[in-house]
Amino acid sequence: MDNLGESPTDKAGEPGESEETRATPGAPVSADTEGIPEETDQVGDADSKEAAAEESELKSQDVSDVTAAEREDPSLLTPAAKKLKLDTKDKKEKKQKVDEDEIQKMQILVSSFSEEQLNRYEMYRRSAFPKAAIKRLIQSITGTSVSQNVVIAMSGISKVFVGEVVEEALDVCEKWGEMPPLQPKHMREAVRRLKSKGQIPNSKHKKITFF
Repeated sequence: MDNLGESPTDKAGEPGESEETRATPGAPVSADTEGIPEETDQVGDADSKEAAAEESELKSQDVSDVTAAEREDPSLLTPAAKKLKLDTKDKKEKKQKVDEDEIQKMQILVSSFSEEQLNRYEMYRRSAFPKAAIKRLIQSITGTSVSQNVVIAMSGISKVFVGEVVEEALDVCEKWGEMPPLQPKHMREAVRRLKSKGQIPNSKHKKITFF
C-alpha cells in the first residue's frame, strides 16, 4: 500500500523531471539562437562594405562617363576650357601648316639647285664645328663651365653665321667678276658689308661721352 501511495507522487515527479530534462536539451538551442544574430551582423557588415564599394565604383564610372562625354560633346565644357581647347587646337594646326609649307618650300628650292649648289648644300648640312673646341672657347671667355645644351646652341649659331659670311663672300666674288675659290679679300669685304647692314654687331667698345 505504501508503494501504491508513493507512486502518484513519484509518478508526478517523474514527469516533472522529464519536463526539466526535456527543457535542458533546449539550452544549447537557445545558445545557438543567440549566435545566429552575430553571424547576421557579420553578413550585414560584409553587405554594407560591398554596397559601399559598388557605390564608389558607380561614382567613379559616372565621373569617367561625364569626362568622356565632355570630350566628345564640346557643349558640356566650360567657356574657359572651350577657349583653351580651341587655342591649343589652332596652334597645333598652324604649326603643322607652317611645317608643311617650310618642307614644301625647301623641296622646291633644292629641286631648283644646280649640281654645284647641291654639292655645297650637302657639304653645309654635314658640316659642324667641334663641340669640344666651342666649349673651350666659351669657357675661356666666360670663365665658367657651361652645359652641353649651350655648347650645341652656340655651335649651331656659329654655323649659321659662317654660312651667311660665305654666301655674302660669294656674291662679292661674283660682283667683282672673279671666280671661286674664295680669297681673304672676299671674306673681309663680306664682313664689312654685313656690318654696314647691321647683321654683325660691332665688337669694338665705344665710350660714350656726355657734354
